[in-house]
Parts: sequence; C-alpha cells; structure tokens
Amino acid sequence: MKHPLISTVFLVIFSAHVAPAAEEKPGPPIVQSHIPTLVEAVRFSGDIRLCGEKIPYTDPDVRERLEKEMMLAVWNRPQVMLWLKRAHRWFPHIEKVLKQEKLPLDLKYLPIVESALLSHGESHKGAIGYWQFIKSTGQRYGLRIDSRVDERRDMFCATRAACRYLKDLYSQFGSYLLAMSAYNMGESGLSTAMEIQETRDFFSLYLPLETQRYILKMVAVKLIMSAPENYGFYLEPQDFYPVFTFSEITLSPEKDVPLSMIAKACGVSFKTIKDYNPQLRGYFLEKGASTLLVPQGKNTDFQKKFAHLYKNLAKPLPPSKFHIVKAGEGLSAIARKYNMSVSALLALNKISKKDVIHPGDKLRVQ
Repeated sequence: MKHPLISTVFLVIFSAHVAPAAEEKPGPPIVQSHIPTLVEAVRFSGDIRLCGEKIPYTDPDVRERLEKEMMLAVWNRPQVMLWLKRAHRWFPHIEKVLKQEKLPLDLKYLPIVESALLSHGESHKGAIGYWQFIKSTGQRYGLRIDSRVDERRDMFCATRAACRYLKDLYSQFGSYLLAMSAYNMGESGLSTAMEIQETRDFFSLYLPLETQRYILKMVAVKLIMSAPENYGFYLEPQDFYPVFTFSEITLSPEKDVPLSMIAKACGVSFKTIKDYNPQLRGYFLEKGASTLLVPQGKNTDFQKKFAHLYKNLAKPLPPSKFHIVKAGEGLSAIARKYNMSVSALLALNKISKKDVIHPGDKLRVQ
C-alpha cells in the first residue's frame, strides 16, 4: 500500500524540478486524425452514384450488401493504403485513356477491384493482369498473349483493350452497372439471366454471388478513394508512390537479344527492364520491331551503346554443346551434370519450369 506521506513528499520534490510553464518551448503541432468506427463508416447519406447510375442504398437489401463491402474494405487498412499509393502511380494514365475513349472516369476503380493495380495478379479462372483478362477475351480485343509476350500485364495495352470491351458491353446492355457485371461474369451468362428473370435492373437480378458483390465493391472503393480522410486515411504528398514516368526505346534486332544486353545499353538492371515491361516473358527479346519502356531519360545514347553490344552478339559463337534427354532425367539432374544452374539451363533453351521435357529432346548446355 502506498504511504500518503511518501506520495506527498515525492510530489513536492518533483514539482520543484519542473520548469515554469512560461519557460517551456512549444512543441510541434499535434496532427489530429480520426479513424471512424465501422458504424460511422456505413452511415451513408446523399446521392451515391457509380458511372452516373444511382445506387439505391435505402433499399434494405442493397444497404446490407453495401455495408458489408464498406466494412470489409475500410477495416483492411493496409490494403486500402496500397490502393491509394498505387492509384497515384497509375490513375493519371488510366484517366487519360478513359477521357480519350469518352468513358466514365469511375471505371478507373475497376482494376483496383480486379487486381489491386498489380500486373502479375492471376485469378483461379486464369484471368491475368491489371484488368484481369482471360486469354480468349484478351486476344479478341487485340492483346498479344503467347509464350513470349503477354500484353495483359502491360498497363497501357490492357487499359486500351478494357476500354474497347467495356464500350461494347455498354452498347449491348445500355447500362454501365450491367456492362461491369458482364465484364465479371461474361456477357452470355448475364444475357441469359436477364432473359429468364425478365428484368434489366442490376439490383433486381439474381446473379452469381461474386457478381452481386462486384458492383458494390466498386461503390465501396469509390467512396473510400474519393474521400480517404473520411475513413481515417491521412496521406501527405510524399506518402504516395510517384506517377509512373518513362522513356521509350525502339529496336529491330535480326535475332533474339538477351534482355540483359538491353539493360546494359540503358544503364539499368535486368530487373528494371522486366519491371517496366511486365508483358515480356523469359530472358530474351525476340527478333523484329519492338518498343520498350525504360526509366525516364535512360534512352539517351541507347542506340549507340546497343549497336556496339549487338555487334559483339552478332559475332560467330563457339560451337554449341547439346544433351539428349534420357528416360527418367529431369532438369535439375541435367543442370548438375554440366555444372550449371537450372535457371541458366532454362534461359539457354528459352523454356520455363512449366515446360515438360521428354526422352530424346535435345537441350543446349553450352
């Protein structure tokens, strides 16, 4: 038990050593921030619209579904922070294309719902890239998708393709809510559901649960990202990732060129070339005309440096050495036999770990 006399003496001694308030120097201003409770986060008011179409949140069913998406999003605070930071990097480019295509700017939130603005995201259905195209749809809208290049991972190509697709969907369904639903579930499935259920109102349609959530996820993302401070996200300019800036280089090699050579000619790392051009697969750029992105300013003197490196590449190479695959052999065993890494073996033969080798196949080992 604390003795009252000891407490009194301590208080007197402590007080004697505290400088008068008038002599204290003012500290840095305290920044007041408020993180709303979940209850506050779902108190909706006013007119809520997505792509110009009204969201009837006063309907009890719609309100419950929207509240769910808002609470899940707002309380996943690290994810929202990443959305905000990445959006600063990519939204200027996405908005520019949307304006050129005369599409609603709200569609910029779609790749956040689809991929969190990541180039290499892949769904269980095989949809890939920022806008999550499946292969058949991507190719239908002009994207190159093969073993060498996958333009679904290219923000600029994929955004153009997504805009063309969304314009076609809007032309077919006459509503952006329905167009985005078709983007998620496929136009055939949506058309069938509308025909059977005899309605064109998104909020009256019984659709796959993922699609029912899809539109309201978009609404939640828009509400949060349009006014992040209302939900407790206070970011200063220095907190955002910088806007993606770049220079272009063009080249037309007559043979496949190692990406490491292109990186060397630009004065950047191999990883930088891959990061700026996520559509490139493997370690080589194929022969023929290509345009690549590099960090801004790194195109200076590229052609001169590349020409010098390419000249050395064009020189006759030592005779190649090959290995004939035997039954039961795997890539690891073959690589060990020739004292090389599996990745070097894959790069030398322009194959990936997913490729299957068979007895009798000829692999280059030098």
